[in-house]
Amino acid sequence: MLPLPCSRRELLGRSAMGLGALGLADVLAREQPALAAGPGGGPHFRPRAKRVIHFFLNGGPSHVDTFDPKPALALHAGKPLPTTLTTERKTGGALPSAFSFSRYGESGLPVSEIFAKTAAHADDIAVIRSMVADVPNHEPSLMLMNCGNSAQARPSVGAWTLYGLGSENENLPGFIAMCPGGMPIKDAENWQAGFLPGIYQGTFVDPQHTTIEKLIENTRSRHATTAIQRDQLDLLASLNSEHAADRLDPRLEARITSFELAFRMQTAAAEAFDLSREPQWIRDAYGDHVHGRQTLMARRLLERGVRYVQLWHGAGQPWDNHSDIANAHRNLAGQIDGPIATLMADLKARGMFEDTLVVWGGEFGRTPTSEGGSGRDHNHYGFSVWMAGGGIKGGQAYGATDDFGFQAVDKPTTVHDLHATILHLLGMDHERLTYRYAGRDFRLTDVHGRVIREIVA
Repeated sequence: MLPLPCSRRELLGRSAMGLGALGLADVLAREQPALAAGPGGGPHFRPRAKRVIHFFLNGGPSHVDTFDPKPALALHAGKPLPTTLTTERKTGGALPSAFSFSRYGESGLPVSEIFAKTAAHADDIAVIRSMVADVPNHEPSLMLMNCGNSAQARPSVGAWTLYGLGSENENLPGFIAMCPGGMPIKDAENWQAGFLPGIYQGTFVDPQHTTIEKLIENTRSRHATTAIQRDQLDLLASLNSEHAADRLDPRLEARITSFELAFRMQTAAAEAFDLSREPQWIRDAYGDHVHGRQTLMARRLLERGVRYVQLWHGAGQPWDNHSDIANAHRNLAGQIDGPIATLMADLKARGMFEDTLVVWGGEFGRTPTSEGGSGRDHNHYGFSVWMAGGGIKGGQAYGATDDFGFQAVDKPTTVHDLHATILHLLGMDHERLTYRYAGRDFRLTDVHGRVIREIVA
């Protein structure tokens, strides 16, 4: 017998062996998706960030031309540097930056002139100047930065995030990767689910298209009404469920889920990607070009509960400037400097900056020595990545490269450390977020990683 009076929750919990409470939990999870955890168990502690936007400058931006000034290069211009480090190709003497640096904000954080608009938020930015990677090659470095392993197929950081936290919007993918004009090097491997269930793989969108039908293909049937599609999916789900009951194959569950998601996206995606719903002054602030549009799309996706959005600069490797780096970097930075600054101001105005983690960087940096007289080769010995918002203590530079910017010499920071910190800010312990595969428990950081607590607020 229940003690009287009792609450409605107590009644549901104690009646019919608690089945009523189970039903209520499902209803609450649907009405308040933020409370629903992913299969990974949800946050381990109070998260500082709920979502991530990652500006990926594929090809490798030069740290000595952006966020790590090296005046010593001007003193040694054209001369060989005193180093035994080897690069992928033979390089020449020291190549001073073509850009001036100024100090911004109360912190006085130095930033290159080509990112002057982003620099208006200097007091919110923590620049990690001591990043290191494994090798000076694009493919393995992309896999390391995105998936935590340069040699073997592993789930991407976005897939791990979605696995751990779940989605806040059941009508949109929880992980979206946008790249104008096509795929980057390594294609969809950059946002792969790996051995995690396929539903956690990133969804690719080419923001170069301006119509919903091109942005998100194959979500609307040209041959059936919505009601007919619903009947078809119900039948298909029934057949797939019967098939799955006799087989232990997670790909079947992923396929069923993808069909359902595509059906729900018919209306949700059309609304989320429709920039005409934004005021004209907002669209003007982001810019009427592909990088402005994709950044505004990203903000709309984030505020609708998408967990992880990756914004690539373009197909191939646009930041891979082996020649004429001065003009190339100026043009490339000019395409994203305004949208990044506008996004950060927009997030602040909407009260989203405090729980949105902004990440900026590429797969490695570039040499302080010249290649062909006007370019820079790949450099994995030391480069810069910065983070802002979402629990970051801004206005600081963490770690350092040597006087010329060739090698990390103070607080060398691995990609595993970066990933551990991202997961920490999302409320997850990188050592506890695991998935059993092939007889062992795997994690994003493998057996490495240290949270960079010095940059956590």
